[in-house]
Amino acid sequence: QVQLEESGGGLVQPGGSLRLSCAISGFTLDYYSIGWFREAPGKERERVSCISSSGETTDYADSVKGRFTISRDNAENTVYLQMNSLKPEDTADYYCAAQFNVHTDQARCDLMNYWGKGSLVTVSS
Repeated sequence: QVQLEESGGGLVQPGGSLRLSCAISGFTLDYYSIGWFREAPGKERERVSCISSSGETTDYADSVKGRFTISRDNAENTVYLQMNSLKPEDTADYYCAAQFNVHTDQARCDLMNYWGKGSLVTVSS
């Protein structure tokens, strides 16, 4: 049974940090790009970051560049999103998702095969 489970969300003050984790079970990560997406009330879903299966290639939305870092531990079947210098506009439900991709150095997160259920991040004083 394929399962992606996000954790690490919560309430944080502006300027603070959180680390989201995405624990994956039911398949191995060897040939999957993993992406983090977010959805805020009244806004379209936004792709925040994507990482190749090798971990060598990453990309970020302009809105989070320099503040967020994506990483993965394939041995642990877990992907992380370190979020620093958080702003109120980062408030959203954050989802991890997986896309099958045989090109291990290519970060492809446009046709996701599997999704998690989300973790709420609230940035507020």
